[in-house]
Amino acid sequence: MSTPTSSSTPVKLHERFAYKWLALSVTSLGALMASMNSGTLIIALPTLLRDLHTSLLNLIWILLAYNVTQTVLVLNVGRLSDMLGRKRLYVGGFAVFTLASLLAGFTSSVPLLIALRALQGVGGAFLLANSSAIVTDAFPRQELGLAIGTNQMMVAVGSILGPIIGGALTALGWKWVFWFNVPLGLLGTLWAAFTLRDLAAKRDSGDPFDLWGNLTYAAGFALLMIGLSQGGIQSWNGVLPLLLAGVAGLVLFVVIEGRVRAPMLDLGLFRDRAFSLNNVMAFLNSVVRMALTFLFVFYFQGAKGIDAVVAGVMLSPVAVGLLLASPFAGRLADRIDARRLLQWGLVLGTLALGGLALTLGLHTPYWLIATLMFVSGLGNGLFNSPNSSLIMGTVAPDRRGVAAGMRSLLLSAGGVVAIIFTLSIVVSEVPRDVMLQVFIGLSSNLPASTLAPFISGLKTAFWLLTALSALSAVLAYLLPTPQPQPVEEQ
Repeated sequence: MSTPTSSSTPVKLHERFAYKWLALSVTSLGALMASMNSGTLIIALPTLLRDLHTSLLNLIWILLAYNVTQTVLVLNVGRLSDMLGRKRLYVGGFAVFTLASLLAGFTSSVPLLIALRALQGVGGAFLLANSSAIVTDAFPRQELGLAIGTNQMMVAVGSILGPIIGGALTALGWKWVFWFNVPLGLLGTLWAAFTLRDLAAKRDSGDPFDLWGNLTYAAGFALLMIGLSQGGIQSWNGVLPLLLAGVAGLVLFVVIEGRVRAPMLDLGLFRDRAFSLNNVMAFLNSVVRMALTFLFVFYFQGAKGIDAVVAGVMLSPVAVGLLLASPFAGRLADRIDARRLLQWGLVLGTLALGGLALTLGLHTPYWLIATLMFVSGLGNGLFNSPNSSLIMGTVAPDRRGVAAGMRSLLLSAGGVVAIIFTLSIVVSEVPRDVMLQVFIGLSSNLPASTLAPFISGLKTAFWLLTALSALSAVLAYLLPTPQPQPVEEQ
């Protein structure tokens, strides 16, 4: 009886060893595509505003529709992956994202473009909610930091290439920003279909669907984001009912989740202090990271009047810092206390943001801005991999989909909040006609005195981001000591 077991063990070990790298390649391709998609579209926003002759609010919702949809769906997708398996949802995510990208390039209708961006968000939710769980299933705990660090490195590569490629594609026409995703999406769909496996034990698929939880969460979050964007960008008149309805929906959602047998959000996970603190830090860091890129797009293209291609290159120092630090942090997180990396990263990021808030002006030398952006990227790189590793390492294997979905939800929500709040701060200090010229990219001939309110709004936004980063750093020092975990058999 012992001979077959011993002879079969090497085969199993070899198969698992090979599979973990295949799984990492699939999720890295997904991370690369998603991060490039974000960068290419952001750099194209001024061109979209000019070519589609739309309002600033509509423009922002072309960007936000993806993030809001992804945020609404990602929690439930994480739970579904625990029940039905990760592979089919990940493959489906690639396919839906690719189809939406293809169709988006064929429309000039703003409402339809917003709807197709929402469809992209459906695909993005399927990818984002499953990526960390697939990697965590495939790798032993002692190598998890390296694996997640590799994924983060691909995010950094995409963040570098996205604005640069987006600037070049915009010169051909903004439609190519969407069509560029199609070959990557087709490759990802086929690669995922042929390589992924479902390693985690599936939960009871007979659990009832949390209908009321899904409805209250989706309605509450969407209404809250619509109200905040309309109020922050256009006017706060008449948005109070939307805000109150949104908050009421989210409160009702939390109440429901504490009472149903199979909730989409397992509130019990938050009894773990490390899980809770790490997720709060993930949210705050997402706000800071997205806001930094978003603000500098309009600083370079708007206030400075730089074309899209050059502006894309000028945004790269943040991603270069992320690229250099992520694999280092991932590997080091497997060997030392990951909390130290979190703390170092957040302190670095806070110092960089404070430096930008102090020094940013219309004539600030680029070398200084680039240096501070690079330091901010290093801080993000030191933070992301250990943060994800600590979150995923605190939950049982059959809850990893929910845990990954929770982190993904907070990252998506952070991106939405970053765009709305930073933009509302800048808009509040700038006359409407000047603001429109800035966002269209036609402000280079305006006198410095006219652009002064815009620069003042940017500095205010950076001070707010500095405060959020500092708060996150304080939370990092409150993390409990990680409990020793047994080595997983492979």
